[in-house]
Amino acid sequence: MKTIVFAALLAVAAALPRPDEEAHSAEILVDDRVHPEEGAYSFNFETENGIQVSESASAGEEGQSNSQGVFRFPMDNGEVAEVKWVANEFGFQPESSLLPVAPAFPHPIPEFVLEQIRFAEEQKKLEKDD
Repeated sequence: MKTIVFAALLAVAAALPRPDEEAHSAEILVDDRVHPEEGAYSFNFETENGIQVSESASAGEEGQSNSQGVFRFPMDNGEVAEVKWVANEFGFQPESSLLPVAPAFPHPIPEFVLEQIRFAEEQKKLEKDD
């Protein structure tokens, strides 16, 4: 349910006019919804201004709905932004080139640190053998 609300709010936010633009509406070109039972559902909609949202879900083993989907919207530079996501017992997991990525580790790991790691692994093995 939270995912549906999130997707709807995102679509509304993307469709809102910027302060320097004149307000206008966008015609809905596609609006498909399926509401079977037991936590399963799917929907798909598309507007004339390029917003697309697709989502489906099924009942999870823990009582949750496991859902997945994608939303797309045009950006000011003409490219289309896309975010694919999964939401399940492991949480919300988005995937997109728009999301930031952590920088690479800035330097090689010093040898003395690697030696300490090897020593700790040897100690763990000795404890298991005892």
